Amino acid sequence: MNNYALVLVIIVYLAVLFYIAFIAEKKKQSKWVNNPYVYTLSLAVYCSAWTYYGSVGIAANSGIDFLPIYLGPVIVAPLWIVVLRKIIRISKQHKISSIADFISLRYGNSRLLGALVTIVCLFGTLPYISLQLKAVSETFEIMSDETSYISTTVFDDSTFYVALILAIFAAFFGTQNADASEKHKGIIATVAFESILKLVFFLVIGIYISFYLFDGTTDIYNKIASAENFSSLIRIGELEDGFNWSFMIALSAMAIFLLPRQFQVSVLENNREKHLKKAIWLFPLYLLLFNIFVVFIAWAGKLTFGSSINAEYFTLLLPLKNGNLFLATLVFLGGFSAVISMVVVSTLALSTMVSNNLIIPYGFLDKFIKNQPERNSKYIKNIRRISIFIIIITAYFFYVSFSKELSLYSIGLISFVIIAQLAPSFFVGLYWNRGSAKAAIIGIIVGFFVSVYTLVLPFTIAAYTGTDDFTQYGLMGISNLKPYALFGIDFLSPPAHAFFWSMTFNLLCYLTFSLTSKGNYRERNYAEMFVDSKNFTTLQDSALVWKGEAYVSDIKNVLIRFLGEKRATRALNIFFTKYKLPKDTQLADARLINFSEKLLTGSIGSASAKILIASVVKEEQISLVEVLKILEESKENIVSNKVLLEKSNELSQLSSKLKDANKELISKDRQKDEFLDTVAHELKTPITGIRAATELLMDDNDDMPKETKTQFLKNILQDSDRLGRLINNILDFEKLETGRLHLDIQYKDIQETIVKAISSISQIAARKEVTITNNNTHSFSTNYDEDRILQVLTNLLSNAIKFCSPKSGKIIVDYKLGNETVEISVTDNGKGIPEEDYDYIFDKFYQSKDQNTRKPQGSGLGLAITKQIVEKHNGKIWAKKDVKIGASLVFTIPFK
Repeated sequence: MNNYALVLVIIVYLAVLFYIAFIAEKKKQSKWVNNPYVYTLSLAVYCSAWTYYGSVGIAANSGIDFLPIYLGPVIVAPLWIVVLRKIIRISKQHKISSIADFISLRYGNSRLLGALVTIVCLFGTLPYISLQLKAVSETFEIMSDETSYISTTVFDDSTFYVALILAIFAAFFGTQNADASEKHKGIIATVAFESILKLVFFLVIGIYISFYLFDGTTDIYNKIASAENFSSLIRIGELEDGFNWSFMIALSAMAIFLLPRQFQVSVLENNREKHLKKAIWLFPLYLLLFNIFVVFIAWAGKLTFGSSINAEYFTLLLPLKNGNLFLATLVFLGGFSAVISMVVVSTLALSTMVSNNLIIPYGFLDKFIKNQPERNSKYIKNIRRISIFIIIITAYFFYVSFSKELSLYSIGLISFVIIAQLAPSFFVGLYWNRGSAKAAIIGIIVGFFVSVYTLVLPFTIAAYTGTDDFTQYGLMGISNLKPYALFGIDFLSPPAHAFFWSMTFNLLCYLTFSLTSKGNYRERNYAEMFVDSKNFTTLQDSALVWKGEAYVSDIKNVLIRFLGEKRATRALNIFFTKYKLPKDTQLADARLINFSEKLLTGSIGSASAKILIASVVKEEQISLVEVLKILEESKENIVSNKVLLEKSNELSQLSSKLKDANKELISKDRQKDEFLDTVAHELKTPITGIRAATELLMDDNDDMPKETKTQFLKNILQDSDRLGRLINNILDFEKLETGRLHLDIQYKDIQETIVKAISSISQIAARKEVTITNNNTHSFSTNYDEDRILQVLTNLLSNAIKFCSPKSGKIIVDYKLGNETVEISVTDNGKGIPEEDYDYIFDKFYQSKDQNTRKPQGSGLGLAITKQIVEKHNGKIWAKKDVKIGASLVFTIPFK
């Protein structure tokens, strides 16, 4: 074909792809873009030029040895419903934007680990991109009949211009948003379209060769069967070949998860988990269809050309030899489609990793200008665009330097082996919470260097020196260090050999250092969240364990730098509404820290987000014991939520019983009008919340997000607890009034009871930043009902916290021995007790009119119950007068 005509075909085809991508971006919400078939076809980016051409070359020379690369994904596809779904859920929850972000976040947001994963992915993917450029270059030469032409400069090489066009396409459609966690509908639509074309064109050429050039597959088989080495082409071979197959299947099974382009399309571009149900059978079917005619095309090429030409391009050479230029052009476009898909998605994934894990966190983070989010957003996009061009141009020079000496198959396997070094830290870390960042880093580094030594170094040294002494004799002539026969194992193919040794050392290092070195509290926290993701997903932002001091205003300023004033304010308003926090909240908690990090992660990566948030907060170290205790409490909360889900139907009955109790109280005692009015107010608020949330859940439809449902159920649980406390107070008071409450008197240590009371109320005090001091820590035992005295102390402490000022509030619990009595006091520095209230605060239903500008909160029974319990112990309770600051409530317990 004429050179210019072929260039015109390429330009027209690229224009069609640009148009499809443009339409898909414009109609992001369309069902034609968001469906399981588009998702599954995008996964077929796995089938690159290596699949299109390299498989035929392997089939022609080595028989069915091309199959393990496809058997691995087919075997693990059913596991997607478990493993891949878990990865997708974690990525969505944390706004993951790359596999480097995913692995670094699992190990406590380790910046070094994120950078290391990025470097490994670059080394593993750049040869793969160069493979695609090699395929384009060689097929272009075949189609234009310029196989004898050698370009002397870069500007004479058509491959260079193809690389530039691919870079422009990836930069244009891959950097529309600064937030890399956003979906790239345009690119995914074009990948799906190209997946259809490359499959259809490959099937067409397979049918043409098998049934037009020959009399069917049986005819090809009968003719090739007379070849000398035919038996080696159709069987696996001895035990050694079985090992090779096993390692290659394992390698490809890992690659379908770990290749940056596969992680991009299968995890980051997934918008509905249910698409996996279609993908687990449709993707293996796609691979099956792609490989139906591979061996027959290879055998047909061998029968036609013998061993005189490169078998990788039989699909092009056979139609050209028979004068069918149209079919050859279709094959060329199919292979070109495979190249575009792989290069665009890979460079998109790599550019995000390079910007978020190398460029921004290491030196460029301070370049972002405050209060100029638009400019910062443009800055991030430009970093990614430049990264895309640098990646593709680097791959081009790798192609010029090395790829011309290697086959498509060997380049592909080099990439697979290098990327596989992420497997232990990725897969083991997903199910084992002991894995540490140190272990992951050491394992990856060791595995990477072993794979380079056993696979990359031999052909690199041979290319530069022109000899293979290193391969033949090993490092410094040591036979056990031969790169293709390390420690005497010489029966494996070079890729299988490199995979075996690199993974062995990698996994051993990972397990050893994980067991001998403990990660910090942040690593353990994220380890629990990843390993037990199903449970911690329901906790959302509360799942992060964090301790320290942070201000909302400082965090907001950081968010404004990247999101802008409007988006940052809206995001914070949503957060405060979701967790029922006042809009003027000043101190940030762990939930806001986690929420803010996730907001920034999509734009600048998890490592940079952690650095930025850490720059405006004062974080304190937490012991592992505290972390495990908090996580255990979180799991208990999850169990409670599940029980609540099962019993949600009983909530309406509870509301009805509470209303009946209300009416009965009114009919029994008219003197309690004010009390009942208060109780009715206290009951109505949670009942209304319960009813509203229950009705919304009963009218539930698929459009309600799972997070919203979970929040409604949490609200119902909180309101139910509030109702329970109120009802318990009423029942306790009724028992005390009627004399039906019997004390369980035991010989107890009063000091232990005081400690229990302070512990039970400490969380409420901490929330208000009120300090509680236990002034007398000496032990003293006497006879009393511990549960009831604990109730007395808790009531007194709760009252003191309520009337203390935030941050400056102080409460002192003290006791001393009097004349046959233990005198216990609770003193605070709050607003104090008005003079007119001293004689009434322990009366039934009494509430100080001055306690709040709003309607008094509570039932007014707390101190009345306290008084009844103390008197039941034959003790006394009173409020000290003449206290200048705050209030001091004292009660006694007699002892003999």
